[in-house]
This record gives sequence, structure tokens and C-alpha cells, in this order.
Amino acid sequence: MPKTSIAILSLILASHALQAADTFLEKPYLQLGNSPKLAAKESLVLLWHTENTPAAWTVEVKTAKDSKWRAMAKPTSTVVSAPAGKPAVAGKNGAKKDAPASAAIDAHLVYRAHLTGLVPGGDFQYRVLNAGKPVFEASSRARKSATQAQRFVLFGDCGQKTPAENAVAYQAYLAKPDFIFIPGDIVYTSGRISEYRTNFFPQYNADEPSAEVGAPLLRSVPFIAAPGNHDTALLNYQRFPDALAYFLYWDQPLNGPDLPPTEGATHRLTGSTEAQPGFLAAAKPRYPRMANYSFDYGNAHWTVLDANTYMDWNTPALREWLQKDLASAQSATWRFVAFHQPGFNSSHHHFAEQYMRLLSPVFEANKVDVVFAGHVHNYQRSFPMTFVPKPQADGKMQSAKGEVDGDWTLDKSFGDGSTAKPKGVIYIVSGAGGAGLYDPEQQADPKSWQPFTDKFFSEVNSMSVVDIDGKVFKLRQVSSTGKELDSFRISK
Repeated sequence: MPKTSIAILSLILASHALQAADTFLEKPYLQLGNSPKLAAKESLVLLWHTENTPAAWTVEVKTAKDSKWRAMAKPTSTVVSAPAGKPAVAGKNGAKKDAPASAAIDAHLVYRAHLTGLVPGGDFQYRVLNAGKPVFEASSRARKSATQAQRFVLFGDCGQKTPAENAVAYQAYLAKPDFIFIPGDIVYTSGRISEYRTNFFPQYNADEPSAEVGAPLLRSVPFIAAPGNHDTALLNYQRFPDALAYFLYWDQPLNGPDLPPTEGATHRLTGSTEAQPGFLAAAKPRYPRMANYSFDYGNAHWTVLDANTYMDWNTPALREWLQKDLASAQSATWRFVAFHQPGFNSSHHHFAEQYMRLLSPVFEANKVDVVFAGHVHNYQRSFPMTFVPKPQADGKMQSAKGEVDGDWTLDKSFGDGSTAKPKGVIYIVSGAGGAGLYDPEQQADPKSWQPFTDKFFSEVNSMSVVDIDGKVFKLRQVSSTGKELDSFRISK
């Protein structure tokens, strides 16, 4: 790319540290916060991490309507730490005798500042000050209104500290999205604080953009995510007390089902460990409610679900929340659902994990347009389809492995959407965001695909780039080198 083009992109996502890097443990990054609905005056949440030494932090914002920097409310902070893990017991939960436990995580501060008074879809600058001295500055864009066009990038299964992760991050930077969505498996392998520090923040908050190191995305583009199995499904919390960092380092809507910690309804901490009280204090009020939520962006409504196996979406209270959330969004032009484990997947990997198919009738009844998932490390697109689950031979709705029987109806006339409207829901697997790829040999073997699969790309890492302009939706699947693998559109 010409140097002038890179310079222009750098200005669009302008950001620079104004003081030595050791000012922060993790440099500032943007999140949607507990703001599920559009507003006349938009807001975002800015987070950063420091050593456990209180300081006089302030944050200022300048929009096109501001003649000078405008002070935000005083940032709040939470102390986060974790003791050293206990050695694994050989054979328990598949642990090896010599499997190491995690090292202790020193106490540190996670700051949160609310950036308010933002103009919908408007560019703005912000700066972070320590004792009145600016130490970090960046620019971003507020959430779009229902009348504004939007672009988002989506990829899952990313934080594995691979060259492919950096390359996909750079392609996401070049796409200039309004936000980035990760459908789970944010960091490998156990969703730990230590893994965020090595496998996530350096790649997506790099100071300079390149395919080799990543890009300065987090500071200028809000990230939104669903939890995956590598994020929140860890069973051995005693071995890794710095796990479940999803609930410590993210700030997302808290409008999901508020249910007691009963079996099948929500995540449950297991085992007795001295880490739990500290974690619960630091994660309040996000744990466990932030695993399921919904939000609006532009003219689209998103419903985000926790699809890990500790959840039972046949639980009446969970299904009631899902039904009400989707029913309340019928005025939105577009309705998306996102979670980690796909119900419809042709890959050999994770093939039997089909339990999220049981929600297909709810999606169809509420006119969901697209369901996004990850978990399977490749890209797959289904034909528009409807699905009717039916009991297994033993009368249960799913097998012990998670298989779900049923009848599907496929719309094979849709093609790329240029001449037809879809009849049914389109299911997207976009799990090639950086982790090792699954089943590359299947790409050239359509006979190995399930009948519902229309497109299958497993030889390269990739991301989904989605543009929405009024009643037109267009998805392009772009490889880690910028090559377009697939594209389709939906017009209403």
C-alpha cells in the first residue's frame, strides 16, 4: 500500500501515546458499555489498566460541536488480582500430572471512564490525563443512528498470538469499521488475565498498523463480544484463578436474563478457592449477567447469547427472555443473533455440537436475518433455511454428544442475493480470526459438506466485513491477505 494511503488511514484512526508506555499496563480501549439502546446523545466506555497505584486520572472529549476539550465524569477503578493456581490433579478434568498452574497476578487497577454527549455517528477525539498532564490521545466514532449507514467487522477464535491473528487485525484496520464483533474464543486457551496481556491487547492495540504486529484498533474502534468456551467454560478455576477475565476486562450491556445460579440457567463458579471472593468483587455487576445481552446499532438489533454447555436454552426463563427480546425488536430493519457454538456446521471439528439448533424456531418466528457464530476455525455460509427439531429415538431433543435431529428446508434460489430474497435464516460461521484452521482439506471436497452448507473456506484465516445501508445488507468474507472469498447481499 502507498505510504500516503497508510498516512490517511492513520489519521482516520489517529492515536498516539504522549508519554512513556509504562504509564499503562494496558493502554486505553473502547467498549459499548451498559448502553443497549440508541440515544440522541451517545456514549461509550473507555477502559485502561495501571499498576495498583492510585493517580489523579481525568478524561476529556472533543466533538465537532465542542469548541474546546470537555471534561468527563471522574473515572472509576476496580482492583483486580489473582493468587497463584494450585497444581493440577493427574487425570482430573483431563489434567496431566506435570500440567503447570498459573502464576499469581499482582493487584492492578482497571479504570472506566464514560464518554458522554457524543453525536450519533460523529467523529470525536478523547484524551487521558494524569495529574492534569495529557498522556494518551486517540480518535473514534460514536454509535450510528438508525438512519446512518454502518460497517462492522466480525471474526471469532482469534487471540492465540499467531501471525494470522496479526494479519487479520491489520485487515480489520484497513476496513475502517464502526465496530468489531467477536463471536467467542477471544483469547486462548483459558480466558485468563495473563493471556489477555500476551494474546489480545498487544495485537489489537498496537501503536503502529502492520500485518506483522496488528493494529491500533481497540483505542479507536469499540469491540463487542460473546463468550466462547475458551473464555468462560473453564472447569478448573483453582488451577487458573486468573480465568474469567471476560467479566473483568469487558464492559457490555447488562440487560440479559437475571437468573439465580441454578443448574443450566447461567455460569457457576465451581470449587472452593480463595480467589472467588476477589473475583466476584471485581466482576460485579457483570458476572454472570454480561454473558447474555442485546443491543442496537444503527437500524440493526443484536441478540448475544452464551452458548456454552453449562447453559440449557430449554430452560423456560431463558427462552422467555430470548423470545421477548426478539419480539421487542420487530421495528428494527435488521435482526442478528450471535453466539459461539454453531448449530449448523459442516466441519469435522465440533460437528456433533448441534444443540443451538433447538433455538431455530424462535429465530424464524421472530424474523431473524442472520445468525453469526465462531468455534469452528474456518468460514461457512448456509443456504437460507428453516429447521424443525424433532426428538431423538430416546425421546430427548438432543443426544449426549449434542446432536439434534430435525428437518430443514433450504432456499437454493437465493444465490448471492442479487435477484432473490432469502426464505429463512442464513447461518454464518466466521471462526478463522487467527487460531489454527480446521479441516482445510474439506474446502475442495463439497461431498463432505452437509446439505445446508452453501460456501466453505477453510484454507485461509479470514474475517467478515458487513455493510448495512438502509434496507441493504452486504457481507464480504475477506482473507488475512485481503482477498475476497465470498460475498452476498440481502435486500428488503
